[in-house]
Amino acid sequence: MADVNRGNRPLSPFMIGQYYRPQMTSISSITVRITGIATLGFAFLLVCWFLAAASSPEAFAVVDGLLTSWFGDLLMLLATWAIWYHMLGRLRHVIWDLGYCIEIPVAEKMGWGMFIGATVLTLFTIIVV
Repeated sequence: MADVNRGNRPLSPFMIGQYYRPQMTSISSITVRITGIATLGFAFLLVCWFLAAASSPEAFAVVDGLLTSWFGDLLMLLATWAIWYHMLGRLRHVIWDLGYCIEIPVAEKMGWGMFIGATVLTLFTIIVV
C-alpha cells in the first residue's frame, strides 16, 4: 500500500541544521551522556595512576608527571565539571521520575541551571580544595 502521509511525518531529531533546532532539553541530555563517558575515562586515568604507583617508581613518575602537569590540571578541571554536571543531570532525572518539573519551560530552566550549577560548583571545588 502506498504511503499517503509521506510529507506529514515528524522530522528526526538527528537532522540537526535546517530541519531541527536543538533544544536545551536535548542538549543537556546529550551532555549528561558525554560527561558520563568522560568521567569513566578520567577514572581510568586514576586507576592507571594507582597501578603505576604499585608497580615501580619509574612508572609512577611518568603517570604522576602527566597528572600534575598543566595538561593534567586541565583534565582534572574538566573532570570536576563533568562530575558535577553529571550529578546534577541525574538529580534532574530523579525529579522528573517523581513527576515534577516536566513542563517544557521549567525543564529548559533546569537545563540552564545544570550548566550554571556545574560551573559554580566546579569553581567552589577549586577554591575549597
